[in-house]
Amino acid sequence: MKLSTSGMGQQVHEGEKKCLNSELWHACAGPLVSLPTIGSRVVYFPQGHSEQVAATTNKEVDAHIPNYPSLPPQLICQLHNVTMHADVETDEVYAQMTLQPLTPQEQKDTYLPVELGTPSRQPTNYFCKTLTASDTSTHGGFSVPRRAAEKVFPPLDFSQTPPAQELIARDLHDVEWKFRHIFRGQPKRHLLTTGWSVFVSAKRLVAGDSVLFIWNEKNQLLLGIRRATRPQTVMPSSVLSSDSMHIGLLAAAAHAASTNSCFTIFYNPRASPSEFVIPLSKYVKAAYHTRVSVGMRFRMLFETEESSVRRYMGTITGIGDLDPVRWPNSHWRSVKVGWDESTAGERQPRVSLWEIEPLTTFPMYPSLFPLRLKRPWYSGGSSFQDGSNEAINGMTWMRGETGEQGLNSMNFQSVGMFPWMQQRVDPTVLRNDLNQQYQAILAAGLQNCGSGDLLKEQLMQFQQQPVHYLQHSGSHNPMLQQQQVYKAGSVGRSLDIARFNSYQELRQELGQMFGIEGLLEDPKRSGWQLVFVDRENDVLLLGDDPWEAFVNNVWYIKILSPEDVQKLGEQEARSLSRSATERINDTDGHDLVGLPSIGSLEY
Repeated sequence: MKLSTSGMGQQVHEGEKKCLNSELWHACAGPLVSLPTIGSRVVYFPQGHSEQVAATTNKEVDAHIPNYPSLPPQLICQLHNVTMHADVETDEVYAQMTLQPLTPQEQKDTYLPVELGTPSRQPTNYFCKTLTASDTSTHGGFSVPRRAAEKVFPPLDFSQTPPAQELIARDLHDVEWKFRHIFRGQPKRHLLTTGWSVFVSAKRLVAGDSVLFIWNEKNQLLLGIRRATRPQTVMPSSVLSSDSMHIGLLAAAAHAASTNSCFTIFYNPRASPSEFVIPLSKYVKAAYHTRVSVGMRFRMLFETEESSVRRYMGTITGIGDLDPVRWPNSHWRSVKVGWDESTAGERQPRVSLWEIEPLTTFPMYPSLFPLRLKRPWYSGGSSFQDGSNEAINGMTWMRGETGEQGLNSMNFQSVGMFPWMQQRVDPTVLRNDLNQQYQAILAAGLQNCGSGDLLKEQLMQFQQQPVHYLQHSGSHNPMLQQQQVYKAGSVGRSLDIARFNSYQELRQELGQMFGIEGLLEDPKRSGWQLVFVDRENDVLLLGDDPWEAFVNNVWYIKILSPEDVQKLGEQEARSLSRSATERINDTDGHDLVGLPSIGSLEY
C-alpha cells in the first residue's frame, strides 16, 4: 500500500514527501473524527482495534485466537507521535500513532489532563456531495448545489455570458486538478465540466462515493473524496489473513504493556466502527464522572450524508461486558441501547459511555462540601424493583464487582484516578467514613479560592453543625424559612425561597441579587452552576427535584462560577491523589471498596 504521509508537529526534511493538509485529511476522515494531541495521555482499546480489523476484512475474531491475560481491556498510554496518511491509489485516509504504555509509577503521578501542542485543524468552509449516476457519467459534469458553490468557490463574473471560470484544486497528494466552473442550463445551475470526467476516471469514482471541496484561509481550493462502503472483495493470498492481523495487533500491544515499550497502530476512521484511541480526560469523564442506568434516555451523534451530523435518540437497555470471557471489566461498548427510529438497524446495538450524551446527567465536578451521596448509584431506581437481572448486573458491573479481581483488574493503577473509581462504592459504606478525609479535602479546596475568606469561615461553621441537626428533614423549623445563599467573593445573603413559584424565578432573583443577571438561567452556555444542600447534608443540582420538594428540603444554596468549578476540580484532584496514595500504601491497594468517596453533585 502506497502512502502519502503527514506528521503533526514534525518538520518535513528535504527529500521527504510533502505533508498532507490537516484540514483536508479531517474533512475526508469525517466530521466526528478528531485525532488526539501529541504528548497527551490516551486510552487504547485493543477490542476496538480488533473491530477495525474485522470491519476491514469482513471477518470476526475466531475463538481459537489466543488470549493475552497480560493485556488489559484499556491501556493508558503516552501518545508520542501521530502521522496522517492517504493511500495513493484509493485516497483512503489513515492515522499512524506511536503509543507507550505508562508504568504503574507514572500512573500514580498526579496528572491533570491538559492539551499539549497545536490541535488538529478542522475544516470550516467546505461542502460535501454524494455523487449521482449523472455526476459520474463520462459525458456529464458535476452539478454543484447553488449555496455550496457560492460558499466555497470564488465568485463568478455574472457580466459574462455565460458566467464561467477555471478552478484549480489540490488533492491529498498535492496533485492539481483543473475544472471549468460554469453557470448555465434551464433552470440555471452551477456545473463543473471540462476536467471533471478526467478526475472521475482517474479516481475510479462511482455513484455513492462523495466528493468534498474546501476553501481554506490561504484562498486555496482543496479537493478530497470519500468512498462508499462496499462489500469486501476476496483478499489476495499475499495479504495477511484476518486471524494473523488479530494475533499481530494483540501480541504487539501485550508485549508493549508488559515491557512499557512503544508500539505503533494504524487507525482507519472510515472503516473503524468507533475510535479506539481516545484522550484520557474524555475516558475518565465518561467512565467515572457519568451516571447511567437501565431505562435512561440518551442521544448520540452520527455522521449522515453530505458530511452533516445528526443526533439520534435512544434508551439504555443494559450495562455489562461485551465479551466477559476475553475482556472482563472493559468499558468498550459496555452499554446496550435501543434506538427510537426505524433506522435503528443501521446503528450499533452497543455503544461506549464516551460516545453518548445521557439526557439527565450533570458533570460531577468535585464539590466544596464534605457530603455523602444522596441516592444509590443509579438515578432510575425503578429499574431494580422489577427484579431484572440485567439491571442488577449492570450496577454490579459498574462497581467492578464482576470477576475475581473487580476494580483491581481494571488498568487503572493511577491513584490519581481512584477517587473517581471510588464513586462506585455503595452509599451505605460512605456514611461511616466521612469526616477525616473530607475535612482535609475541604481545607485544601478552600485554600486558594480567590477572595473567599468569608466563604471559608461560613462553610467551616456549617461543617461543624451536629449531624442530628442535619437529619431532621421531616420537621419544619421556622428558622429555616430564610435560606442562605453563598457565592465566592461575596457576603452571604438570606432569602425566603417559599415566596417564589418556580426555579426560573429563583434564578432570576439570584442573578439580580449578586449582579450576575442572565448567567444563571442557562448554565450550559454561561458555565455558572447552582447547587444546593438539603437538610440531610447532601449536594444536589438545583432543578433536579420538583419545586415543592426543593422548597421543603433546601438548607442553603451555593453559586459556582466557571472559575470556581475549574479551581476546585484542580485543587481537589491533587488533594485526593495525595490522600488516596497514603490510603492505598497502607492497604497495599487491595481494599479499594473501603475508600471513602468524595461527595458529588447529583444528577
